Amino acid sequence: MKEKDQLDQGEVRQNCVKVLGVGVWTPKDSTNLMCTLEVGDPGFHLSGTVTEPAIQSEPETVCNVAISFDRCKITSVTCSCGNKDIFYCAHVVALSLYRIRKPDQVKLHLPISETLFQMNRDQLQKFVQYLITVHHTEVLPTAQKLADEILSQNSEINQVHGAPDPTAGASIDDENCWHLDEEQVQEQVKLFLSQGGYHGSGKQLNLLFAKVREMLKMRDSNGARMLTLITEQFMADPRLSLWRQQGTAMTDKYRQLWDELGALWMCIVLNPHCKLEQKASWLKQLKKWNGVDVCPWEDGNHGSELPNLTNALPQGANANQDSSNRPHRTVFTRAIEACDLHWQDSHLQHIISSDLYTNYCYHDDTENSLFDSRGWPLWHEHVPTACARVDALRSHGYPREALRLAIAIVNTLRRQQQKQLEMFRTQKKELPHKSITSITNLEGWVGHPLDPVGTLFSSLMEACRTDDEGFPNMGQCKSLEYQHLPAHKFLEEGESYLTLAVEVALIGLGQQRVMPDGLYTQEKVCRNEEQLISKLQEIELDDTLVKIFRKQAVFLLEAGPYSGLGEIIHRESVPMHTFAKYLFTSLLPHDAELAYKIALRAMRLLVLESTAPTGDLTRPHHIASVVPNRYPRWFTLSHIESQQCELASTMLTAAKGDVRRLETVLESIQKNIHSSSHIFKLAQDAFKIATLMDSLPDITLLKVSLELGLQVMRMTLSTLNWRRREMVRWLVTCATEVGVYALDSIMQSWFTLFTPTEATSIVATTVMSNSTIVRLHLDCHQQEKLASSARTLALQCAMKDPQNCALSALTLCEKDHIAFETAYQIVLDAATTGMSYTQLFTIARYMEHRGYPMRAYKLATLAMTHLNLSYNQDTHPAINDVLWACALSHSLGKNELAAIIPLVVKSVKCATVLSDILRRCTLTTPGVVGLHGRRNSGKLMSLDKAPLRQLLDATIGAYINTTHSRLTHISPRHYSEFIEFLSKARETFLMAHDGHIQFTQFIDNLKQIYKGKKKLMMLVRERFG
Repeated sequence: MKEKDQLDQGEVRQNCVKVLGVGVWTPKDSTNLMCTLEVGDPGFHLSGTVTEPAIQSEPETVCNVAISFDRCKITSVTCSCGNKDIFYCAHVVALSLYRIRKPDQVKLHLPISETLFQMNRDQLQKFVQYLITVHHTEVLPTAQKLADEILSQNSEINQVHGAPDPTAGASIDDENCWHLDEEQVQEQVKLFLSQGGYHGSGKQLNLLFAKVREMLKMRDSNGARMLTLITEQFMADPRLSLWRQQGTAMTDKYRQLWDELGALWMCIVLNPHCKLEQKASWLKQLKKWNGVDVCPWEDGNHGSELPNLTNALPQGANANQDSSNRPHRTVFTRAIEACDLHWQDSHLQHIISSDLYTNYCYHDDTENSLFDSRGWPLWHEHVPTACARVDALRSHGYPREALRLAIAIVNTLRRQQQKQLEMFRTQKKELPHKSITSITNLEGWVGHPLDPVGTLFSSLMEACRTDDEGFPNMGQCKSLEYQHLPAHKFLEEGESYLTLAVEVALIGLGQQRVMPDGLYTQEKVCRNEEQLISKLQEIELDDTLVKIFRKQAVFLLEAGPYSGLGEIIHRESVPMHTFAKYLFTSLLPHDAELAYKIALRAMRLLVLESTAPTGDLTRPHHIASVVPNRYPRWFTLSHIESQQCELASTMLTAAKGDVRRLETVLESIQKNIHSSSHIFKLAQDAFKIATLMDSLPDITLLKVSLELGLQVMRMTLSTLNWRRREMVRWLVTCATEVGVYALDSIMQSWFTLFTPTEATSIVATTVMSNSTIVRLHLDCHQQEKLASSARTLALQCAMKDPQNCALSALTLCEKDHIAFETAYQIVLDAATTGMSYTQLFTIARYMEHRGYPMRAYKLATLAMTHLNLSYNQDTHPAINDVLWACALSHSLGKNELAAIIPLVVKSVKCATVLSDILRRCTLTTPGVVGLHGRRNSGKLMSLDKAPLRQLLDATIGAYINTTHSRLTHISPRHYSEFIEFLSKARETFLMAHDGHIQFTQFIDNLKQIYKGKKKLMMLVRERFG
């Protein structure tokens, strides 16, 4: 084997990653698990036998392995193990590493064609015959066929000079690349997609994407081949057509896989050293996929309304295009557009190729100048596109070049930031009373499909990680220890890659940008923002980084429309709550005043404001000139409101003990938060912080909690809220902690906070409870004052809503005779019109329980006038109330019973209920137990005289009517039940002096009228004759 064709252990190891397994094969792994025998290396071919030691459940196995290589790359492999995988099996790995680590034990041979050339005729014949003998079952048919063709003068094989030699290697002009089993790649991707995200398939697909990036970094041409195979399987996924037909969105994780697919193609077409024919081939393939109907759109299932954003944003008169006429942008659109980009710009080439590229004599200070005032190079390009170049350089194994371009881009952004601040200050002086709400970016950098800020941040952070020797680690990071490495040429004194990374993250997060359309893109904005902040939180802030935070915080507050934290922003700008919370917690220990300014400015949520500024149409780049005025469909509004709530809670916690700041935060919450649920959460948070067990209550914070609770009460008073009862109970608890004056205050103004029912059943009842008195250590005077307020509240509520509050009012006024009488009169006044029989019966029972039987009787008679029980309502819940009312009347005396029976007869048509009442009235004498417990000795009431005669007649009539009603729709399965019903009717009939005759006549009438029901009438005759 020639030196230039020797395999490299690192490259073999990289290409032997077991993507579908649990780890990576290393030389140590393969040595321990494998031993290799009979290795031969003829020319560009390596073959050998690999023995896999026996394990507990498997016997020893021997595999025959053959490997072809060309110019330091394995180009094909075969193994008798039969394992099917995307990458090499363990036996191929073992043989490769054995050859690399023990070259002296592998006998080298010339290519087989050279060996054959040295043989004479006898040797050649012997060689062929021995070969056939050793492998006669495998090669004999082929040998015979070849012999026949060679002996035939006109055969195709005789038309070609020479013969192929698999051990001789490829021509110098032939393509050479690492072996890739394309069929297995397709099968595995198809399998993962068919699993629909289950069994870890999403993770496996992400590992495949990571492998593609690894290949690109090694500048392995298989990277593009493998991504093409993956993409073809993605495009063939049958779910795409199904989702499009049903109009449903693909799952979030699946959508993220498509995003990564598009980003990888962007990297591939931006390869700085790819050939034009390669790019043309990729462009053709990308356009083919892009033209398929089911190709996913860039912004999820929502059509794009933005112009071509890979290139610079349109300006001037051409900016306002009709978005409806633009084609949808797919996940491949940016890669297609990137095919038009090139790397031939001399300024760009100088930037990425040298650390010494400066021009200190350059004094062009225009907006798009090539150098800044220090002579450092700048790179003006659509920011996401410029950052895509950085990603491409990193992905293709050019980390230093990527770092140089990243620094130029960040320096350009910082210069633009300063220019924008100066421009805004000038405008502010010229137009002091005009609200400027321009937005310079229709697409935000955070959440962008190309992730520009994340790319710059990652590139710079990689550069500030150190390896074991303390030098910058430009490739795979070995440590998460971030350090301020020595300054780059184009960094200010004291700056480092770390400070630059942090600053560009803050610039991107603070950018004012419009909220994109569509659920997926809005969720992506939130997700990417949180991911970037999470990475920032891993960095420990030192004095240098704190200066960066201060600098950017001041800029964000003063930069006007260029900042999401500017004084005036557009109503459709992405809110800054999550970012501001991070800034607040970071700055608080170092500059509390600045931290609160940032957090309070960020609290606004203009999309929910009815009078939010709509913008200045005279300014260029204004959002209204491109996106039509509309109320935005903010699908993530609930998440945004929760982040707003989190920011407010963080400020409340930090402001504990500071009266001035607490008042300011309270005002901000009351002004900016529009969700009652979130305000309630903040009220609860403030209450918990104020009443921590290890310290005395913070009365200011308690008052803040109470104020927020009162606001919640007012907001939810006239709306439905399933937590309303919980909110009311909590408010009373909070007011109790604040003090007796707070309880008295909420009762005095109850009508602005509570419904009458809440005020009586929860508020006043809790205030009057013994636990509240004990908790507040109230003296007699204070108790009476609270009780007086509670009684006043109760009477007001009873007047306003007697149906629901009368009973509570009576209960609350029990200890005050005048108030109790007033409450009772309210009940009587409302009884005839506004109260139901259920409410009146309930209050009547209460009155009897409290020792007012005559009042109870009065209310019971009023309740009876509202009641109507039909013949078939024998299980109605009011029956118990009717029986109770009759029992009460019976116990009071004959006159009371005589008065209520006509009401019963009028209201109750159910025969079984009437007969029950009749029976009870005949068991004892009316008034047997008088009002004062004296036992009466009167006679039983006669059924032949009033009032029982009226009740008896009504009962018999009810039985007759009910019988006819039942017979109208009776079925055979109810016959036996009907016979029992007639038996009960007979018992009632017989209570009358002529009852037997009446019942007989009744039965005879039934037989005549319903003679068609023969079976039923037969049963009637059997029982009743």
